[in-house]
This record gives sequence, structure tokens and C-alpha cells, in this order.
Amino acid sequence: MAGTGSNGRTSVLRIALLAAGISTMAVGLSACQSDPDIDITAYAASIDPADQLYNEGLANIQAGNLTEASRKFEAIDKQHPYSEYSRKAMVMNAFVQYRQGQNQEAINAARRFINLYPNDPDAAYAQYIIGLAYFKQIPSVTRDQSPAVRAMRAMQEVVDRYPDSEYVEDAEAKIRAARDQIAGKEMQIGRYYLERKEYVAAVNRFRSVVETYPNTRQVEEALARLVESYYAMGLTSEAQTAAAVLGHNFPDSQWYADSYKLLQTGGLEPRENTGSWISRAGKTLIGA
Repeated sequence: MAGTGSNGRTSVLRIALLAAGISTMAVGLSACQSDPDIDITAYAASIDPADQLYNEGLANIQAGNLTEASRKFEAIDKQHPYSEYSRKAMVMNAFVQYRQGQNQEAINAARRFINLYPNDPDAAYAQYIIGLAYFKQIPSVTRDQSPAVRAMRAMQEVVDRYPDSEYVEDAEAKIRAARDQIAGKEMQIGRYYLERKEYVAAVNRFRSVVETYPNTRQVEEALARLVESYYAMGLTSEAQTAAAVLGHNFPDSQWYADSYKLLQTGGLEPRENTGSWISRAGKTLIGA
């Protein structure tokens, strides 16, 4: 018979194997369709409604079960993506993560929400959560203040982008606190240089506080340290100007009393040189 060589036998074998494979697949599909564990109808029925999951998440927050609350909100995001409840759950999950101390996760979740829904009414809250998460990471003044800078910028976004939101007042308060922390770090470094008689480096730090962070609690000491630094350098006019600006803004301050006494040891007294950078900066201070 024609076509009964080795090639013919191979072709017949391949066809037989393919037919066997198709038959096996059909049996497998039939088995899958009868398997209740993956039945599509049963699977759909097992999914909880979005509103139910959301309310359960809120209830768990009220009960203090934050981990379970997070699971509920994540289930909404997975099972009901792009729904109204999915948007709300995304923000609430960011809040829960923040409450749990999972700051970077909270930041990531809030940013994802803002990227997906920049015009949503809850976008202001999401941005506020970012600021809170950074603010919570601010360390002591002796350590790097990068989190304070990030917190300040994040909260400024709340103020600038959502000026009518209910979070603006607290955002502004936290901006002031973060600025004070950053200024405090500058003061710490300035004092370090001053103790080592590196006066130029010290002046640069104290000047940064006066010019960049004028409305912080640190500016009072910064002016006094400028008096001390300039006096040690022999730049008496600058020392007198710093003392005069300090006295004008903080007349009852112990820092002013100490600065006045220091000048008196050299037969000097506070006197403002209006051409000095200190005089110009003084017009923006708290007590100006």
C-alpha cells in the first residue's frame, strides 16, 4: 500500500496521539465543569457584595481590628475593582495602614489613589494621609530631617491643591512644626561649629535659620548665637545689629539679656546697621 513507509507510520502515530490528547482534554474539561470547587456560578455567589465588605471594614476599624479591616478593604479592591466602593476602600486602607504604623505602605496606597482619581473628593484626604505618614516618621532633631522635609512638602500640597478642604488647618500646623524641626537641626549643627570655634561655618547655619525659617521658635536663639559668633570674630557691627534685632523682636528674652551682657564686656551696646543682612531679615521675624 502506498504511504506505508516509516514517514507514513510516523504521521499516523502523530494523528493518533493528537486525537488521544483532544480526547483527554475533553474529559478534563468535562471534569472541570462538574467540579463544584471551581464552578463559575458557585464562585460568583461566594463573592461578598462590595457594600457589605466596606461596612465590615468600617466595623473592624471601630472595634480596633485594623488587620481584619485592611483585609476587607483589599478584598473590595480585588473583587470589585473600579467600583465606587473600591475607590473608598483604597483610601480607607491607606488610613488603616497609617494607623498600623505601616507608613510607606500608606503613602504608596494614597499615591495610587491620587494617581487613579486625582479629581475625586477624597483626593484631599489621601494627600493628607501622605503628609501624616511622613510626619509620623520625623525623628529627633539630632538625626537626619529628610522626613520633616517630605512631611512639609506633602502638607503644603494639601494647602495648595485643596485650599477649601477640612484638612488645611491641621496641615498648616504640621508645616510649622516640620519647619521648626528642620530649623532645630540647623541650630544643632551651628552650635557644633560654634563650640569648635569654626565661626564662619556656625554663622552660615544661624543665618540660614534667620533667613529661611524666620517664623520658628529657633530664630530667637539663632540671633543670640550670631551675636556670639560675630563678636568672637571681631565683627562688632554685625554683632551689635544681631543684638538690636533680637531686642526689637524679643525684648524680654533671656537670649537678649545674655547678648546685651556680652556686648557690654567690650564696651558695646546693641545698635542696628540698616545695611546689614540681619537688619533686612529682621523685618520678617515673628515679633517684627
